[in-house]
Amino acid sequence: MHIQLKTMISVAKFKSFIEVLDYFKDEEFCKKYVEQQRWKGTITCPHCGNTHNIGITKRGYKCYNPECLKKFSVLVGTVMEDTKIKLRYWFAAFYILSSEKRGKSSYQLAKDLGLTQKSAWHLSHRIRKMLEQRAPEKIKLLAQSDETFVGGKNKNRHKDKKVKNSQGRSFKDKTPVLGILEPGEVSQIRTIAIPDTSAATLQPLLEANIEKGAILMTDEWTGYCNAHTAFDHKFVDHSAKQYVDGNVSCNGVENFWSHFKRGINGIYYHVSRKHLQRYCDEYSYRFNSRDLTSCERFEHIMGKVEGRLTWKTLVHG
Repeated sequence: MHIQLKTMISVAKFKSFIEVLDYFKDEEFCKKYVEQQRWKGTITCPHCGNTHNIGITKRGYKCYNPECLKKFSVLVGTVMEDTKIKLRYWFAAFYILSSEKRGKSSYQLAKDLGLTQKSAWHLSHRIRKMLEQRAPEKIKLLAQSDETFVGGKNKNRHKDKKVKNSQGRSFKDKTPVLGILEPGEVSQIRTIAIPDTSAATLQPLLEANIEKGAILMTDEWTGYCNAHTAFDHKFVDHSAKQYVDGNVSCNGVENFWSHFKRGINGIYYHVSRKHLQRYCDEYSYRFNSRDLTSCERFEHIMGKVEGRLTWKTLVHG
């Protein structure tokens, strides 16, 4: 027998994260909202997927599938599993991190929500994990590709902390990020932190994200020397100060880099190589969802709560 959820909750039109806190007034209301968003009306065991023979317990539910027999709540199997942070604060963090154009540091988030910086940092990374693109379809017709480097500049370092020979495309103190943009009425970006910018690294990633035969526009970097074997490769020569050649340019992806770098440098200051991909996912998500309202983006995020990022995995994984 299916257990149907009776309460239907409509999402208010939030204008600020304070209004999010006002709307999600208590934990019971928050749990009912997660149940509605996650289970769509029918309680489902997160351990085995069973929707029959579900019992109600004091703290949640129990699956009576003979092969399972486990107790669970709506948070099991989600990014919020075993959390000690109130759900209304989680929802406020969803709203803040998806709406702040440049991002939000864990120190500022901790102040906003009354948490420790350690808790806010873990919370932020769990949300970034939710924002990753999962198995996106290949770009079919037209793509732009470019790379940027994330890391400090020697001119901003103290004399005894400068890194020799770290200018330009050096990997000593900087990490490259590949950006692949699909131009259109609402351009979409996908970003990938990579170990280097060689052809051996770039070519497989391009072929994994772009249909063979599609038009690929890049700059003159030698890492794209094999692109013509899979794509209709066109490029502009930045070394000759050529930035547009007819309809060929990388201006779309470079526009994204300007937002990305201002956010990284102005909000987070330093991002380690270990965690860089999650920051890439954060900025890519906000760019790709820029035409949504804050409320629409919030509801979309609530559909991505599956999966966990434990502290052990975050720190040691």
